[in-house]
Amino acid sequence: MEETVRGVITWRKSSYSGSNSGECVELGACGQAAFLVRDSKNPDGPVLRADVAALVRAVKAVSLD
Repeated sequence: MEETVRGVITWRKSSYSGSNSGECVELGACGQAAFLVRDSKNPDGPVLRADVAALVRAVKAVSLD
């Protein structure tokens, strides 16, 4: 789902990304458990809304054999 962003969002990129890494995403907080996600190479491009709590539950439910 693409999100329309209004107001000021502080975007954060992982410290593991490095300064010249070509494939990164950035997160911006937009609620208690929701974040906005965008491609760091295209900051004016599409923005997706991510429910972090649901993502964590899904990852924990998967067996990593």
